Amino acid sequence: MFSEQCYTQQLFKEQKLRCFMTLYFIGLGLCDQKDISVKGLEAIKKCEYVYLEEYTSLLNCTISELEQFYEKKIILADRDLVESKAEETILENAKTKNTAFLVIGDPMVATTHSDLFLRARKASITVEIIHNASITSAIAETGLQIYKFGPVASIPFSDEKFKPETPYNIIKENIVRGNHTLLLLDLKPSEKKFMTVADGLKYLLEIENKCKEKIINEKTRVLGCARIGSKKSVIKFGKLVDVIKQDFGKPLHCIIIPGNLHFIEEEFLQQYSV
Repeated sequence: MFSEQCYTQQLFKEQKLRCFMTLYFIGLGLCDQKDISVKGLEAIKKCEYVYLEEYTSLLNCTISELEQFYEKKIILADRDLVESKAEETILENAKTKNTAFLVIGDPMVATTHSDLFLRARKASITVEIIHNASITSAIAETGLQIYKFGPVASIPFSDEKFKPETPYNIIKENIVRGNHTLLLLDLKPSEKKFMTVADGLKYLLEIENKCKEKIINEKTRVLGCARIGSKKSVIKFGKLVDVIKQDFGKPLHCIIIPGNLHFIEEEFLQQYSV
């Protein structure tokens, strides 16, 4: 009887403690340590554990610069930790201590983070989301209207055995609707591998050569972009044959295949012509 009472009291204490602990999903923005919102920085200050998701994007600053600015030790979280080991790490810590999960861009753009959010809720962990700019909003810097973008596609690193046609098919569907297509380019930060605009365009030409549906060719007008959201952003617009030759510099890069252009979009794009 006594042991049951002690167990009940302990369980009550743990549940009460959880009510005051929060797992924060915090967007860091697109450039460096100073892109975080005031609300996000205030949340980090409250946290005992601070994880940084390191596999879906890249900041233009170092981990030490983040730690110095946030005044917190940062724990790097790779894909395996987030997708397979979060229960015994991130979520376990969040049950008893305020914990931050930092994401470059906006924390809820990647589906992996939606999954982590749901797992936290199922574990009765209080969750708070603090949004920030992401590539899907910052791409408006090109002058293209956001509401005219269709589904986003990703171009993966590939080889002879793995070369999916998904990005090509998404471009095709968007073109039919007159929509713009944002193409995110693959990255493997742990291997320091980052796909370039030229790599992505070559990929699309290879799929075109295979499918022969006349979706992409050397005269297709495209935008190549790099480091969007930073002071060193680069945007170049023109025929694929010309853009593929351009040097976009350091990562991250992305590509846009424009759909039907409004005359204001046409005018805006001229400043980026190559």
